[in-house]
Amino acid sequence: MDYVYIVPVGSMKGDFWIDPLAHAIMRTFGLKTRYRLFDIDLSRAYDARRRQYDSAEILRQLIAALPPDGCRVLGVAEVDLFIPILTFVFGEAQLNGAGSVASLHRLHNEFYGLPADKHLMLERLLKEAVHELGHTFGLIHCYEPRCVLKSSTYVEDIDQKSGEFCDACMGKIRANVAACRRQGKAEAVKTDRGNAVKSYDVPPIV
Repeated sequence: MDYVYIVPVGSMKGDFWIDPLAHAIMRTFGLKTRYRLFDIDLSRAYDARRRQYDSAEILRQLIAALPPDGCRVLGVAEVDLFIPILTFVFGEAQLNGAGSVASLHRLHNEFYGLPADKHLMLERLLKEAVHELGHTFGLIHCYEPRCVLKSSTYVEDIDQKSGEFCDACMGKIRANVAACRRQGKAEAVKTDRGNAVKSYDVPPIV
């Protein structure tokens, strides 16, 4: 149960981001990744009034499709995401849960009427992906200005922080990833005995 599944959600503009994202996850969390296509029905998440997609519904589908050897899943989408209480979100994750999703929609310079910058967009995606996965390992937002777990309201906030955890958050990540691996081994034993039960009823966080 050591894999982080990277899943494209809907149509994507190229795949140049996959290898850098897998490398960032391995470097930061020490976890191997697998790139897979899941059967995600975006129409179930679409809100015609807002013309956006409900990130919680996408999370539900990602988690439901997570294979037994996956400890986490990260969906990557091009569509604009929202939660009911906010105008938009760059991503969402389950706090101390299995699922996370990040959107490229507002990470493109073109969204703001600026010239395209593929390198900058990729840098933003890696930060958001690490941020959301950090939540799945139990971390809440950090107040350190450069920590990747600092909350981002605007894309400029993403640009101003680093792609790394601060020392305090990194210590928690190491401990929680180790605990996840121990739990995964225990669940594997239960699965062999035919009595494993999975539950993903945990709160989301952006």
